[in-house]
Amino acid sequence: MTSMTMVQALNAGLRRAMESDPRVLLMGEDIGPLGGVFRVTDGLQKDFGEQRVVDTPLAESGIVGTAIGLAMRGYRPVVEIQFDGFVFPAFDQIVTMVAKHHYRSSGVTPMPIVIRIPYGGGIGAVEHHSESPEAYFAHTPGLRVLTPGDAAEAYVTIQQAIASDDPVIYLEPKRRYWDRAEVDDVSPISGGPWSSRVLRTGSDVTLVGYGPMVRTMLEAADAASEDGIDCSVIDLRTLSPLDLDPVFDDVRRTGRCVVVHEAPVVLGIGSEVAARVTHECFFHLEAPVERVGGAFIPYPPNRYEKHYLPNVDRIVDALDLVMST
Repeated sequence: MTSMTMVQALNAGLRRAMESDPRVLLMGEDIGPLGGVFRVTDGLQKDFGEQRVVDTPLAESGIVGTAIGLAMRGYRPVVEIQFDGFVFPAFDQIVTMVAKHHYRSSGVTPMPIVIRIPYGGGIGAVEHHSESPEAYFAHTPGLRVLTPGDAAEAYVTIQQAIASDDPVIYLEPKRRYWDRAEVDDVSPISGGPWSSRVLRTGSDVTLVGYGPMVRTMLEAADAASEDGIDCSVIDLRTLSPLDLDPVFDDVRRTGRCVVVHEAPVVLGIGSEVAARVTHECFFHLEAPVERVGGAFIPYPPNRYEKHYLPNVDRIVDALDLVMST
């Protein structure tokens, strides 16, 4: 076990994937000598060469379009979108080609592309550098959408995503890039990450979220325990396909559920989770499912993001509400 930040874990995971499969190559803006804005690809061009770690022009549509052609030729490209707000010039390529080509080709041509996107807030960035676009991609059939909650998850899931024959939108919570965790960087990587994980089991409320909110949920569960509220905490981890069976099982036991994400509450991932929990657990619920998320506004200037982002206090307020209903 090695203590790593999420940046270091992603770098190690990419390195291991490239060592294991010569078809894996990286593409993106400033990912070569600079190592990317967040240094996730630091040192990889030096060790694997310019043919496998490709510094691209500033043209997201062109980057993803090139990755599509490479995937058709049998490569496994990993694309870095520099910031979440920069993915939209490539949106057409992603939803009309990456997501649909395997289906259109009747299964003949897979699209083993991973599109890495640093997303979410919490770093005081400028406009277009703090977005939560996950619902766009989770709503698109043909894409897998995955987001790690900590460094240990990042190390494993980036390799599993690269090994997948399906295209993966890999959302990296940038506010967690510098959080540390113990990473098992020796054991073989096997299986797939397409399941939720139960991080904590409680008796009163099921707390559900993903990505940047995993650590915040655990902190909120600790705070709520001081008020006598015993919370389960579940990391969804994969947003498409959603693995909600662990959530249903837990809600049938606790009778209450709170869903948390940074994206606006309106039509967010939490809406789908709340609807399906209500449908599957209706006769076990003691209170309506509560959602905690961002306001239905464009992401605010960095001085105001602390008022926009869910925090421990807002989550605890929601826990108090479902307990008092």
